[in-house]
Amino acid sequence: MREAFHGELAALGEQLAAMAGQASEAMRLATQAVITSDTGLAEQVISADDELDAARNECEADAQRLLALQSPVAGDLRTILAVLYCGVKVERMGDLAAHVANLVRHSHPEPAVPDEFTDTVRSLGELTVTMTDRLQDVIRGSDPASFAAMNDTDDSVDALCTRLGTAVRSEDWPHGVTAAINVALLTRYYERFADQAVSVTRRLEFATTGTLPE
Repeated sequence: MREAFHGELAALGEQLAAMAGQASEAMRLATQAVITSDTGLAEQVISADDELDAARNECEADAQRLLALQSPVAGDLRTILAVLYCGVKVERMGDLAAHVANLVRHSHPEPAVPDEFTDTVRSLGELTVTMTDRLQDVIRGSDPASFAAMNDTDDSVDALCTRLGTAVRSEDWPHGVTAAINVALLTRYYERFADQAVSVTRRLEFATTGTLPE
């Protein structure tokens, strides 16, 4: 009986890891859409967000079923509660990637960001995708000391977002209001995406150790 239960717990973790993979791919494609002004790619990301929403609903239903039928305690209880918490966060990451893609759609036929910022956007995309790729390893338990490393990457994201924010607020900004709004929104979306990844990692470490990392 307990073997079957732990098999279901492992399957629950795989569901969450697969969701993180979907969020990672969504942000990778959304970033590419911004850099290349590819509206078709942007639409692909926006449409795929429904799939991540459905995966979150399925994961949540399975976790609630285990809670109801198995009455887990201690580490097993923390694991299931962490999946419920993290599922919401990962779904939100997918939403944020869709928001990035939406900027491409709404800006068409103009580019979402001025050319001089595409390298920074590319770097933000690479960092946030790296975070979600790593998150999959965290979920599967194959990435020790993950919280500290995730925090370090988040700091790098914050630094790039600060750089963009400084450019937008400059009195010498030459690109107009629409471009300023787009860059400001992108900054917010990437920053929040990274924050969600850190939050998920923190909760998963708590599920493993019983202590919330600082």
